[in-house]
Amino acid sequence: MRFFYTLALWLLLPFVFLRLALRARRQPEYLQYLGERFGFYLVRSDKPVIWLHAVSVGETRATVSLVAKLRATYPDHQILLTHTTPTGRATSCQLYGEGVLRVYLPYDYPLAVQRFMRHFKPDLGILMETEVWFNLIHDGRAAGVPMLLLNARLSEKSARGYARASQLTRSALQQLDAIAAQTQDDAARLMQLGAQHVSVMGNLKFDIEPPQAMLEMGSSLRRQFGTVRNVFLAASTREGEETLLLDAFVASGCLQGALLVIVPRHPQRFDEIADMLAKRGLRYQRRSENREVAAEIQVVLGDSMGEMFAYYAATDITFIGGSLLPFGGQNLIEACAVGTPVLIGPHTYNFADATRLAVEAGAAVRVNDATELFHTAQTLLADTCALTEMRKNGMQFVAAHQGATDKAMAVIGSMIGKQNSQGVI
Repeated sequence: MRFFYTLALWLLLPFVFLRLALRARRQPEYLQYLGERFGFYLVRSDKPVIWLHAVSVGETRATVSLVAKLRATYPDHQILLTHTTPTGRATSCQLYGEGVLRVYLPYDYPLAVQRFMRHFKPDLGILMETEVWFNLIHDGRAAGVPMLLLNARLSEKSARGYARASQLTRSALQQLDAIAAQTQDDAARLMQLGAQHVSVMGNLKFDIEPPQAMLEMGSSLRRQFGTVRNVFLAASTREGEETLLLDAFVASGCLQGALLVIVPRHPQRFDEIADMLAKRGLRYQRRSENREVAAEIQVVLGDSMGEMFAYYAATDITFIGGSLLPFGGQNLIEACAVGTPVLIGPHTYNFADATRLAVEAGAAVRVNDATELFHTAQTLLADTCALTEMRKNGMQFVAAHQGATDKAMAVIGSMIGKQNSQGVI
């Protein structure tokens, strides 16, 4: 089956270049470091390598506590972060600077993956969340690299997709040396697909600590936004959601004078959202202007990257995007960690457990559509006691679910210990 999977990849190769070219029209960074996507690298390490693969922004941000522990526990090793998207790579650069190596993970072609393994010779490979690549796992094992799947999550929708290639999926999962899932439900779905050596570690995203610099930036942003009127943040919005949000914002009477801050998930869409605002006659300014927001401004377009903690700290209430339309939602834990009350739409299958727990804890409120979203926001913004209670509940909710990093380190330690006993690391 892996032969036919690889054959299909080769047949799709022309479309890989076409897809890169199309994405580069909106985000030119997709054409940078092309050789890395096929296993050709200029950077190398003169130390033993611990490799983590974090696809994009969310997975990269989730590595913060783990990378800190790895660097403290294994100071003689070099941390290598691999990514798939330019935004993931940029996030890594922002978080770690020169403290780690970062490259693109090669596409799942055997020759490319084998070049990656020969070049970096990782002592350990850690795949984050739902990264099950059949040739990568097979060739990693063939190269003698212990392979772990950590912070693993698998929605029912994704599980159905992997089940369609059940033989391939079972083989790949069984070649992993260990899997540590976020929840019991994730673990059960993985085992149903054939996974072995599965434990439950919780969610690394709960172990995130709001950076002091971001909290200070949040205070500065709030002064720019103004301290008199309320500020409502729409964070990590996805394509199609801004139309719904802006129409509901106008229909609500522009939220009774509150300032709306919209931060799209993808930076290549900043200009698109600016056009939407202009066509609706909404008075707006961009975050990148970095100046005080005048009283007549109705919307701030958050056209900056890597400042989500600051946005959360600067606002009274937050809607987490990707949930009004069926994108599966985004991470709400960072907002709760700084005590920002959260509103969330109906589509949260990518973060089902965290969302359910946040709602049960009173840290978040679920709404069904954009109209209900703004009605609920108006109600909460008029109720200081309710907002204060949600802030407290959010921080308690995050604190109650921390500890995943230590469990991940125990799994990693068992692999490194096993390799040490064999004289490999």
